[in-house]
Amino acid sequence: MGVSGCGKSTVGEELAEKLGIPFMEGDKLHPASNVEKMAAGTPLNDDDRWPWLDLVGAELHKGYEAGGIVISCSALKKTYRERLRKACGGSLAFVYLEGSEALLTKRMGARTGHFMPLSLLKTQLATLEVPTGEPGVVTISIDATPDEITENALKGLSAL
Repeated sequence: MGVSGCGKSTVGEELAEKLGIPFMEGDKLHPASNVEKMAAGTPLNDDDRWPWLDLVGAELHKGYEAGGIVISCSALKKTYRERLRKACGGSLAFVYLEGSEALLTKRMGARTGHFMPLSLLKTQLATLEVPTGEPGVVTISIDATPDEITENALKGLSAL
């Protein structure tokens, strides 16, 4: 979990591979209207996010019942994470990928082919409720290589 550009997809894919469970790109669950809105530079509001979070939650539940899944999802607010925890129906851990605005800006500026424009980073950072102190959350700095981030996430998850 984390804002756009933090590496959710890259780290999620690597985590899933190392854990031997499926990976799902949460952005692919967004309805077309959400993608169009973000691509146009308009931030999503809670009413936009609830149906998407419900789809993510349904996939978490299916994955939990099947033996595990890793899903990339921004999960910016505590209420979103609580909704996902409830939907999962079992143990759910979050890997919060934390980085400075400067590093996130650099990463977002360098990527291509993603619908999320750099202009929405500030709104995501403003919406983010850092999950410090929440149960089942591992906070990992993104100021490292993807392999290092993944290894740190695995270590953190094994300590939960």
